[in-house]
Amino acid sequence: MRALVAVGRGRYADPWHAFEANALRVAEILVRDGWTVRLDTDVDGAMTRLDGVDLLVVAAGDPWGQGERRFVAPRASRAGLRAARERGLGVMGLHAAVASLRDYPCWAPALGAVWIPGASSHPPRGQAHISVHPHALTAGIEDFVVHDERYCHLQPLGEVTVLATHAHDGVDHPLVWVRERPQRAAYDALGHDTRSYDSPEHETLVRRLARWAARAGQDPAPSQATYLSSRYSSIP
Repeated sequence: MRALVAVGRGRYADPWHAFEANALRVAEILVRDGWTVRLDTDVDGAMTRLDGVDLLVVAAGDPWGQGERRFVAPRASRAGLRAARERGLGVMGLHAAVASLRDYPCWAPALGAVWIPGASSHPPRGQAHISVHPHALTAGIEDFVVHDERYCHLQPLGEVTVLATHAHDGVDHPLVWVRERPQRAAYDALGHDTRSYDSPEHETLVRRLARWAARAGQDPAPSQATYLSSRYSSIP
C-alpha cells in the first residue's frame, strides 16, 4: 500500500494550521498500519507524481485565501489528478482540504463538499463530543471527545455516507464521511492540530478511512507488524 501526502506549503499554507506537523502525524499512523508513505510539500507538483500511488492524502489549505486567486494550477497538475482519479486512485482529505485544491475541477466533487467563505464556519476550538454513526467502518468505535475545531455549514456536493457528526446550535453537522462515486474518497473534518490524533478513536477512523479509500482490505491483525518494512520520507 503506497500513499502520497500532499502537504500545504506556499500558497497552500495559512496562519492557522500546522499542516506539516499534522501530515507527519498522519503519516506515522499510516506507517504503523503497513503503508509506505511519501510526503510532498509541493502540492501542485505532487499531482504529477501519482503513478504507482494507491492513496492521495491532502493536508493543505485554501490557495485562494492567501491572495493567490489569480494563480491557476499548472495544466499538467490538473491533468495528473484527473487521470489518477480516472484510474481509480483513492483520496482522503484532512480538515482544511475541503477548502483546498480550488483550481482542480474534480477535487470538491470527489470529496462531496466544499468550504464556502462567508457561509461555512466553525465554533471556537475546544473539547468536542463526536457522535459516531453505525457503519462497517465504525464498528467497535463509540462516541468520543476530542480537542478540535468542528466545521459547520459546508456546501454538500452529491451524496455521501456520514460516519460521524457534531452538534452545534441545535443542528447536527457531518464531520467524517465516505463517498463511493465517481471513485472512492474519504473526508475527515477533524484534525486542526496534532492533539486531535491523540484520540484512539480518531486514529482508528483515520486508519480505516485510508484502507477503505484505497480498497486495501481490512485492518491487519494486531500481531502482524506489517509496518516494520514500511517507510516514509522526512519533510525537507
